[in-house]
Amino acid sequence: MELCRISFLLFWAFQLVYAQQTTDPNEVDALKKIIIHWNLSGKLNLTTDPCSQNASWAPDNANPHVACDCTGNTCHITHLKIYALDIFGEIPKELFLLKELMDLDLGQNVLSGPLPAEIGQLSKMQYLSLGINNLTGPVPPELGNLNKLISLSFSSNNFNGTLPTQLGMLTYLQQLYIDSSGVSGPIPQELANLKALQILWASDNGFTGMLPEFFGTLTELKDLRLQGTSLEGPIPRSFGALTKLENLRIGDLSKEDSTLDFLENQTSLSILSLRNCQVSGEIPERIGTFAKLQYLDLSFNKLTGQIPSSFQKFSLLQNLYLGNNSLSGDLPSNIISPKLIALDVSFNPISGNLPPNFAKVGFSIYNYLFVFRNVLGTSINANSLLDRKAIGMLQCLQNECTNQVQASSFSIKCGGMEQTSSSGIKFDNDSESLGAASLYTNSNDQWAVSNTGNFISNPNGPQYIVTTETQITNTLDSELYKTARISPSSLRYYGLGLENGKYNVELHFAEITMDDSQSWKGLGRRLFDIYIQGERVVQDFNIQKEAGGSKRALIKTFEANVTNTIIEIHFFWAGKGTCCIPFQSTYGPLVSAVHVYQASNAGFSAKRDKKRVGKLVGIAVGSAAGFLIMSSIFYLWWINDKSGHMQVHTDSPRKG
Repeated sequence: MELCRISFLLFWAFQLVYAQQTTDPNEVDALKKIIIHWNLSGKLNLTTDPCSQNASWAPDNANPHVACDCTGNTCHITHLKIYALDIFGEIPKELFLLKELMDLDLGQNVLSGPLPAEIGQLSKMQYLSLGINNLTGPVPPELGNLNKLISLSFSSNNFNGTLPTQLGMLTYLQQLYIDSSGVSGPIPQELANLKALQILWASDNGFTGMLPEFFGTLTELKDLRLQGTSLEGPIPRSFGALTKLENLRIGDLSKEDSTLDFLENQTSLSILSLRNCQVSGEIPERIGTFAKLQYLDLSFNKLTGQIPSSFQKFSLLQNLYLGNNSLSGDLPSNIISPKLIALDVSFNPISGNLPPNFAKVGFSIYNYLFVFRNVLGTSINANSLLDRKAIGMLQCLQNECTNQVQASSFSIKCGGMEQTSSSGIKFDNDSESLGAASLYTNSNDQWAVSNTGNFISNPNGPQYIVTTETQITNTLDSELYKTARISPSSLRYYGLGLENGKYNVELHFAEITMDDSQSWKGLGRRLFDIYIQGERVVQDFNIQKEAGGSKRALIKTFEANVTNTIIEIHFFWAGKGTCCIPFQSTYGPLVSAVHVYQASNAGFSAKRDKKRVGKLVGIAVGSAAGFLIMSSIFYLWWINDKSGHMQVHTDSPRKG
């Protein structure tokens, strides 16, 4: 009984002491000024002590959120979260009076101006998130004073200049998110000191110089992403020491070739993407022993030799992209596993027969997933095709159309139903669902569309068509722009059976996914390249910027020569632009409509290229939904002759 009484008294004594504890008055005053500066009075009304446990902002999931350390006589603010509330303006100096801050989250807002050097005064900081804002100026070297940092994010901002070498002082850092931050120049050697680093996202920055050798010493790395930079190869052999990697995405390297020799014991990998990295040589058999792989992309490289037989052993692989290389030989007979969603071996001189289970898997609905296979531009035997439409399509590709009069124009409503423009142009229906490696041809074989790539992190699942109900401005044809095709990698349109000659290519665009509001949701940037007949005509194309805003129509017109009855329009993502604004997997090419018509210039004389080489063979497969996916086109290319024809299909898009 006496023990119970003592416990009761101690409990109330503790409550009394806690009730008497108050927050440091300097911190209270600073917080009030921060609230006024960012116009948060409606969400953080400090009528009670900011460290009160009963306050609406006290729970961990509250936003805004304030948490404190009250172990002493005075409470101190240690956590401040103001996340995705569209606060704007510069960071007020009062923020740096909260000296006990350990966790500061100001992500997904519209903060502008520089990141003040006073940030270095918050020496107890462990978690600092400034991602998705509009901060400018150089990244302050004073960040190096925050030597207790575990996680640092300033991705998706508009900083300039190089990364400060002082970041190498953050030896406890485990996570560093700097993608799309605006920084440029060489990656500092001092980052070799970040031995605890597990996650590094650094894509879509202006980094120059060679891919750092010292990355191979950061052996705790689990997730490394370096796409869309100006870095040069090769991929260092030292990367072989990164045996804890689970997610490796390197892309768009220039100059010196790389090999896959560094891939030795990375058996923890589930995602491996080395797209457009100038990778040459053969694919090592040992990659087939990486049993956890679910996504493998080695496309747009210079790989030679055969597809390894060990690739038949993958049990979890869902996406395999090997297109646009120089791979040869037969497809391994059991390469199509039950979990495979997409297989792309397009534009390789592969020969032989289709795998025995090709048709079986193609029509199955295991896991309610369609299996799309893209073997465009191969020499695979198509004798097993049963679909007469496919055979007819392939004949057209060989200039042997039996029932088709050569056309002088075609028009496509990308991602939408047939419609006629205000000027009387009829745009064909292009609303068929495409998969992660597939191709569709219209009913009269006049044009085709091909998509490769997968939005890995899309929360809404695989989507390759986007729509809007908002009116599109700057046009009389708003409906024409309310749907669009998108792609995470490569989107191609082909005109088939055309009269040879000079053509005008009208490409219609409107940014309907990203907005240009004053919210953080308006901070995204979509960038991609456009190729016509294999020649890059636009690099780093930004629809929103050129159109003067989102939901505004834009038409770009180009000239092209058709010398073999086929025209190719290729939209290619080179790793640039933001990835995740306003939601995950918002990036890559987007196009609303295509209109191609013969130019009136009668002075052009097209000659059929007699030096064309290669075969036009392929396959077609229907899905369980009954629509036709044409899975083959165009292993053809042109070589330079006296008439100056440009090479149309190269092994990889080049920077230049």
